[in-house]
Amino acid sequence: MKIREILSERKLFYTNLVLIVFLLGVAIPMVNIVAHRAVGTSASASPTTSTALADARPVQNGTFRAIPADMNIQAVQSSFRNIVATVLPTVVEINVVETVRQTSGGSASPFDFLFGGARQQPQRQSGLGSGVIVKQQGDTVYVLTNNHVAGNADQISVKLYDGRRFKAKLVGKDPNRDLALIEFKTSERVPIAQLGDSSQLAAGDWVIAIGNPLGYQSTVTAGIVSALGRQSAPNSDLGTYTDYIQTDAAINPGNSGGALVNLQGQVVGVNTWIASNSGGSIGIGFAIPINNARKVMTDLIRTGHVVYGWTGINVGDPVPSVANDMNLSDTQGALVYDVYKNSPAYKGGLLPGDYITEINGEPVKDTSQLLYVIANINPGDQARFTVLRDSRKINLSITIGERQDNNATSVDVGLIWPGMAVLPITQDIQNQVGLPDGVGKVIIGSVQDGSAPAKAGFQPGDVIQQISGKNINSLKDFYQAIDNANAHHYVFKIYRNGTQLMVGLDKV
Repeated sequence: MKIREILSERKLFYTNLVLIVFLLGVAIPMVNIVAHRAVGTSASASPTTSTALADARPVQNGTFRAIPADMNIQAVQSSFRNIVATVLPTVVEINVVETVRQTSGGSASPFDFLFGGARQQPQRQSGLGSGVIVKQQGDTVYVLTNNHVAGNADQISVKLYDGRRFKAKLVGKDPNRDLALIEFKTSERVPIAQLGDSSQLAAGDWVIAIGNPLGYQSTVTAGIVSALGRQSAPNSDLGTYTDYIQTDAAINPGNSGGALVNLQGQVVGVNTWIASNSGGSIGIGFAIPINNARKVMTDLIRTGHVVYGWTGINVGDPVPSVANDMNLSDTQGALVYDVYKNSPAYKGGLLPGDYITEINGEPVKDTSQLLYVIANINPGDQARFTVLRDSRKINLSITIGERQDNNATSVDVGLIWPGMAVLPITQDIQNQVGLPDGVGKVIIGSVQDGSAPAKAGFQPGDVIQQISGKNINSLKDFYQAIDNANAHHYVFKIYRNGTQLMVGLDKV
């Protein structure tokens, strides 16, 4: 492993209905899970079967006794019918046409090399998904869906449950949460979905998924909440500024943007993606919690874009060697690698090397959760950060700022401090880089382009031996040195390729 790679590291439905168990008759010796968006394609679905067992109730010895099935089955069936009848008209079919660029075919040309290889030609591509009617304001009807369904569409049309069709247009989108809002015009009243409170969900709760899988309009499936707080698939381009509800209610391509509904007939999630080795449902589907979508809807209707909270830090999950060197091996949180000068974090006293463990009293599990939490705080609000600094717990109050765009901060990289990431020298690193014994304890893993260290000539692989005369024997030593409030200029003694160098660095 190269040094850069090392671094990058409720209510019960009825009082008599106590338990209904689904048995999934699926035995798979080995499955390689691949994330698939639940957007319409030609992929075939994997059928999911289930068996509803008779109700059961506990007795005094802790075991369960079967209740006659005919006591409650009619009530259960009637309730599901009522829920579906209420929600179905609020879920629409969305058809889109999108222009994508594809490499042209044909034989290779001798001029391809000179002019950049094969040409990219625009192609028209149709797609299908689902959406939920969330608001009607005058003759404007708003439909919530996924960004990957309608966010890049050139043409959008909506088909209602009763067969009416309307041309629609994009109001705005939020790629970081994979949400989009579209609108169409009608003077007639349309059914509006009732939005629930996704924070009240718990694993085991019944849920119903409604959408248009594989083009089968108004399809209803049922299951339970399998888990909460899931993150998007690794290395995917799915929304990262949200967590996900996991459900075993069957979701397939075309369900994207459809409703996940509780037993009160309230929309609690927006169906978004599936994990599958076949492209079809194997009972691992994911939905964006509706509470995460409320702010998006409000922002898009009001301004056409989404407002994100921002602090001005670069953070990451420390690799094991870093966590161990800073005594963080048993702690959940996110490590601050850089702070932007004059940012909210800078003004609030956050320093490089701080390990963020809580925000507003809620534990921070990892970097993904930290980014999600900060993004959902309104700019101008104060947030309480709990950090570990030099193994001491410190509380800071930070006034959250606003991100300037949807994909990256617009802050000048020259204002970032320290602009380089360091890690302890392990035996593996020593072998990889070819370092002799005893040259130092800390090595530079990466240097931010355009930062002060980059301009001063620091390079990945440099071993930091001293900072302003102080020996650097650990990451704690490094961060203590660069965080010194009284220091504005540093002299680094570094080892590079058998040579010791002295490099000056001005603090940003």
